[in-house]
Parts: sequence; C-alpha cells; structure tokens
Amino acid sequence: MSHTQGRVVAVLGPTNTGKTHYAIERMLGYRTGVIGLPLRLLAREVYDRIVAARGPSVVALVTGEERIVPERTQYWVCTVEAMPEGMGCDFLAVDEIQLCADPERGHVFTERLLRARGQHETLFMGSDTMRGAIAALVPGVQFQRRERFSELTYTGSKKISRMPARAAIVGFSVENVYAIAELLRRQKGGAAVVMGALSPRTRNAQVEMYQNGDVDYLVATDAIGMGLNLDIDHVAFSGLRKFDGRRMRHLQPNELAQIAGRAGRYMRAGTFGVTGEAPPLDDPVVAAITSHSFTPIKKLKWRNPRLEFGGLDRLIASLETGSEDTWLLRAREADDLMALKTLAESGEVRARASDGPSVRLLWDVCRVPDFRGISHQEHASPLERLFGFLHESGRVPDDWLARQIKRIDRTDGDIDALSKRLAYIRTWTYVAQRSGWTDAESDWRETTRHVEDRLSDALHEALTLRFVDRRTSVLLRRLKQKESLVAEVNDKGEVTVEGQFVGRLEGFRFHQDASAAGDEAKTVNQAAVAALGPEFHLRADRFYNAPDTEMDFTEQGGLMWGDQAVGKLVAGDNPLKPQVVAFVDDEAGTDVGEKVQRRLQHFIDRKVAALFEPILNIQRDETLTGMARGFGFRMIEALGLIDRRDVANDVKELDQDSRGALRKHGIRFGQFTIFMPALLKPAPTRLRLVLWSLARNLDEFPESPPPGLVTIPAVEGIDPAIYLMSGYKPAGDRAIRIDMLERLADMLRAEDSRGGFEAKPDMLSITGMTLEQFANLMQGLGYKAERGEREKTRPVDTTIPGDGRTAE
Repeated sequence: MSHTQGRVVAVLGPTNTGKTHYAIERMLGYRTGVIGLPLRLLAREVYDRIVAARGPSVVALVTGEERIVPERTQYWVCTVEAMPEGMGCDFLAVDEIQLCADPERGHVFTERLLRARGQHETLFMGSDTMRGAIAALVPGVQFQRRERFSELTYTGSKKISRMPARAAIVGFSVENVYAIAELLRRQKGGAAVVMGALSPRTRNAQVEMYQNGDVDYLVATDAIGMGLNLDIDHVAFSGLRKFDGRRMRHLQPNELAQIAGRAGRYMRAGTFGVTGEAPPLDDPVVAAITSHSFTPIKKLKWRNPRLEFGGLDRLIASLETGSEDTWLLRAREADDLMALKTLAESGEVRARASDGPSVRLLWDVCRVPDFRGISHQEHASPLERLFGFLHESGRVPDDWLARQIKRIDRTDGDIDALSKRLAYIRTWTYVAQRSGWTDAESDWRETTRHVEDRLSDALHEALTLRFVDRRTSVLLRRLKQKESLVAEVNDKGEVTVEGQFVGRLEGFRFHQDASAAGDEAKTVNQAAVAALGPEFHLRADRFYNAPDTEMDFTEQGGLMWGDQAVGKLVAGDNPLKPQVVAFVDDEAGTDVGEKVQRRLQHFIDRKVAALFEPILNIQRDETLTGMARGFGFRMIEALGLIDRRDVANDVKELDQDSRGALRKHGIRFGQFTIFMPALLKPAPTRLRLVLWSLARNLDEFPESPPPGLVTIPAVEGIDPAIYLMSGYKPAGDRAIRIDMLERLADMLRAEDSRGGFEAKPDMLSITGMTLEQFANLMQGLGYKAERGEREKTRPVDTTIPGDGRTAE
C-alpha cells in the first residue's frame, strides 16, 4: 500500500449495483492493482474471475490461510486484513467499506480508508451510510452514486414449507442453520448450506449444488451478505437477532438490507421476508430497506496504527490509545489484544519479550486468529508455544507441527467433528503462510492445503448426506408438483402429510391420529417424525427463549406453555425446591429434552423465588438466632402458615425480641394462626397447595379457592390441613379466611366480656355473613350463641359469652 495521493473515488450504493464488478474492470485497466475484500470466500470468487480474464500467472490470492503468489504477479486479490503494504500498485480498492463501523474488524477497514492508496487510483466501495465519514476523513475524494439494477420487495412472512424455489433462508447460528436445512430436506428435498466458517472448497461445492439446480434452497448465515453473487430470488430471515461476538443484539436495518439485497441479480427483481419464529419487519424498516435509506454512520472503529515495541506494557498502552478525531472511536478489545494481555501475564513470556524485536515477534504471534472460537485462555496456550519456538530458534519445529497436523488429518466423524478439524487446520495453515516461521515453507503450505482440501471434501459430503434427499430433489426438479411425501405442522399443532391429517403436536409430544392403522400408520408416523425433528429443535429454541409470562403451572402440578402441556412438577428434597419432568418425545432427541427440562426448571425456580420471597428471606437472614431462627424454619417448613395450637408452647417461649425479629419478616402471631399476610394472596396460595400436595405425594391435588372469598363452605371429611394451606380455618358450616378471622378476633377482644358480646354490623360486614351464619361460625370457634332483643328497636341480636381469648 502507498500513501501517494492519486485519484480517490468512493463508489457508494446498495447491493446489486455492480460495484465489485466495476472495481475489477478498473483494476484490469492498470498494469498493477490490489483489491481487498471482506471475506475469504469472496476473495476466492474474485480471484477466480480475474484468473479467467488474465490467467493464473499474473494473479495472486492472499488471505490469512491461503497464499498463491506467482513470480510475475500483477494483480493482488486479498482479504482486507491481508492486503500487502508498500507494493506501490497503480490501483487499490477496498470493498464493503462500511465495515469501518464493525465492532470486531472495523479498525482494519478504517486503517485502509485512512492510509491505503493506489499510485493512480483508489476505490472504496460500499454503502451510502459512509458518505459523510469518507468526506470528512479523505480529502479530495470523489463520489459516485450507483443505483440498484433491480427492484427489491418485501413479501411478509412465509412458512418454510411454502417457501418459493430459489430462496435463501438466513439463520444466525450453526444450530439454527442446520435445523432449517433438516426441515427443508424433509419437505423440499434438500438445501445447500453456506457459512463463513466453511472453507472455500466446501462452500463452492455447496453453492454448485444450488446453482446447477440439484437443490432449490440455500440455508446460510449472514456471510451471503458480503458480496457473494448467487442466483437467489427470495431471501427469508429466520431470526432478526445475532450474536456479535460479545452479546445477542438486533440486526440494524442496514445489516438486514445487506443480506436482503442478495435477492434478485442484475435486472431480475428480488423479494425478501421472514419465516419461522422471526417477527414481521416493521414498516419503517421495510421502507428503509426498499428505498435504500439508512442512518449515516457517525463513528468509525479505530485502533492506533503507530505501535510502540519498546516493551510489553508500552505496546499494550499504544494499542489502547484513543484518537482525538471525533469520527474515530477506539475499537473494542480484539482477539489479538486479548491474547497479548493473556500472554503478558506469563512471567516466562515477559522474560522472553525483553527487547523490541521480541515484542514485535510476540505481537505477530498474537495476531494468529482464533479460528476455533474458543476461550482466550485456550487460544493463548498454543500461541505461547509458538512464541517460545520462534523466540528460541526462529522456526516452528517440523516434528511438532507435523504432530499437530497429523491429529486432525482424518475424514471420519460427523459434521461437527469435521468442522472442528477444519477450524484447527486453518490455524496451522495460517502459521504455514507466515514468512520465516517454518523451515520448508512451501512444503508445509502444500501439506496444510491438502489436509484442508480433504477435510473440505469430507465436510461437503457430510453436509450433502445430511441435508439433501437426492431422490426427492430429483423428483421435485422433474415434476415441480406435490408428488413427494411432505409433512407440515400448522399453527394449531396439526401435522399433515400431503394435506392429510395424521396427528397433533402438543408441546413436544406427537399424538398420532388413531384412525391410521397397519402399514399406513407406520408410514405416516415415519413421515411425521422425520419432519418434526427440526420442528422440535426450532420449537425448543423458541421455548427456551420464551418469557415466563408464556408459562404456567396447573393446580394438579402440570406445566403449561400457553395451552400446551410440556411437563409436570414432582417432589424435590425440599417442598420449596420442586423438580420438573419434561414431556418430550424420544424422537426429539436428548438436546431438545434437556433444553426443555432446563427452561421449565428455571421457570418454577423463579416462580417459587418470587411468590415465596418472604419466607425465603427468613432462610437467608443470618441475624436470626436461637428460638427466633428455629421458629422461622418452622414457618419455612409449613410454607408460611401454622395452626397456633400446634406451636403453642414454642410461641410462649419466644421473647419479645425474637417476636420482633420475626415480625420484621412479616410474620403475624394471630389468635388462631401464625401466618404471613403476603402469602395469603391468590398466587402464593395456588402454588402453596401444589407444593404441599407434591410433598405429600397426593394423587389428586386440592383446588385453590376462588380469589376474593372471605368464607367458603366447610365440607365434612376434608383434611383440615387443606383448609390451612388454602388460607382458611373451618368453623361451623363454613371456613373463614385466616386474615379476616384475625381481624374479627381483634374486634371480639374489644367487645368480649364475661357477659358475652353482641354481634355488631361491622363484624357481619367483614365476614359477609347473616346473623344466623355468624352465630354458626362463632359456635364453630367454641362460643355459645343466644338470641335476644333490644327494648326500643327490638332488633334480633346475638349475645355470646366469651372466654377471654387474646392473641400474642
């Protein structure tokens, strides 16, 4: 790269405007040129195009893991990170320049924007959102606006089963991509899979299946948004959130547009929409995407390029230096800086990195990418070995490197195993590409390339085997009619095969239609189960991320997700720690079962913690001691309600300080019951009855009384403990709510005397009873009722001798 100021042009516009094609044409008009691209896959695609135009002898491909450099190289095709410096090429271009704002890689693109120049011409291609930033930071820049060749239209939500042919469905995790691809295999004959983690060889083989029509569907990550040119008519988002390396976040409209814009190539119109669990796009977002109008980028990620290698701490400090330019925002801590900080904690590393060349070498080692996506400590371990080798002898030992490669040079295993090996070999490919790190550089580059090719081919075969039904795809291509067996699940959980009802999916259990019998039943079941595999995974993902408000427990201990039963409660070691049993079919797989189990346990644990917080606070209160602590634990074991007769002696032994400490936790010492008013509310009462029933292993759980009733009928033969757990005390023909009974007791103490008391209107009011019912209630509490009359008004009243009862 050069700082010589030639013509600098920013070619900006939406996708499908021919920007990359324009850059290639401009470069080939010069004797030498270099172009930086955002993805290794795209770099390979552009390399192949230029080789086709000029031949392999003058075109170089340089990425972190691949280096093809002929002796007479004129044109360099690179990833942005791998663009060579000091080449003095006539032409220089950087694609997708809006990635200057990317949290992880933005500082690299910003550095190219600020410093990379061609001798005669420099092109920056990307989104219009960068116009203001480029104008502010690049003096003398010229702008070219390019319009999209074709129209882009939003078509709303579509089920995967009704997805049109030549569609790309975009997911934002490997698991999501695989689940969708499985579903497409069952319903549509198969799908090609494209992810940024794939090697170019695997990716090209997968894309070839799609491009030549072997499959009509593509399932991809957002990697397809970075300039990959495919024959796509429709793009469907299966989600609108992604993990950006640090956190889950919503995609911005410009990010959605970058991906949606892959639909429709050249003059052919394209469509985009959502599918699966993705919510419909908001109207302003749709308008922004279709009109290509987005919020301008105001801050570019930047990292200080002037590094100081006088010591480890000075290097770290220089990397963390900010810019005084208000357009430039210091980039977050990248993997290489994290690796450097981790290794700087090692005394041995510090001892080695004691001078400028050693510090520079350590920094070069730290820039080995974490292709495996592991923890910083794990990633730092092989880096420390590499630094030790290079510092001691200037080379990575052949025998050591051979052992590392031999361990992963195997093509057995499933997709996950092959993908992990590919990630490993990318590390050693990167090492082999570094000049001066190995003795036989060309041999090691050839070795790592062959291993990567073998693993790539094996992964392609594994992907094809898992996600493509060859026979069904051929039938679909030839007939384009519903002649293959297709299973579908509608919003009501009804499962159909070629339009015929075969059963229902309730939560995570399939209930087959009883009318199917014999071989028909077997065939129907196999088709339904095959289609439901991905559905189980997608549904489990949705359930796991669903809020607690979508879940509930029944009065019989069932666990519901909406109106669907998904599990049940069982007794745990502690009444307040119930366990869950998930209702999940074996065919759903252990991953789904464990995910549903975990989510249900989280739900009930939080429910207990929220509704029984007052007594759980007692358990956590370390200031409670002696009798107070012991009585507090009695309250915990009794789920917050104790008949006073059962603990009369314990209450007498509590001194006033102990009672005061317990009252602070909301415990009330009533005349009839020791209780916590907060736990008499409907929600805690409903849960308490379930927990109590579980602890006693009851076959049928008592129902919670309707909320708001002061009294309920007292049915003979029912265990009094059920009334207590419901918050009531039986007395006569009815049971009265505990808190209202204690209010009544307070009134009686004020009125009661040796001559009894008269039933007053306020006593009847709080109980909601007639005089006759009130008299029956008081008789149930041990009083004697007598009827009398006043002389003047002659009302019917009840005089009740008292026994001098008092609370506390």
